[in-house]
Amino acid sequence: MHAFDVLGDPVRRRILELLAEGELRSGDIVAVIQREFGITQAGVSQHLKVLRDNGFATARVDGPRRIYAVDTRPMQDIDAWLERFRQFWEPKLSALDTEIARGRKQRRADD
Repeated sequence: MHAFDVLGDPVRRRILELLAEGELRSGDIVAVIQREFGITQAGVSQHLKVLRDNGFATARVDGPRRIYAVDTRPMQDIDAWLERFRQFWEPKLSALDTEIARGRKQRRADD
């Protein structure tokens, strides 16, 4: 599966967002995903398997539980691929920074 196929699913993206904050037990992941997306434990397990099988997450056994963590290597590959496109948005972001700074300066002058 291609990295963008893995990340194309909102459930998997949300799981990665949760894991970006730190390791989580599978039960904790299931609780959040069930609440937010209304899918079964088996459905969440399938998403976790896709993340593991494609290198986006690791799992270690801790007694009766699995502890999941994000693996950043696939993200680095995506970042490298996106590098060629940054030229399109970086000048616009830089201009936005300038406008924000100008607005802050004006507000201070008005106070």
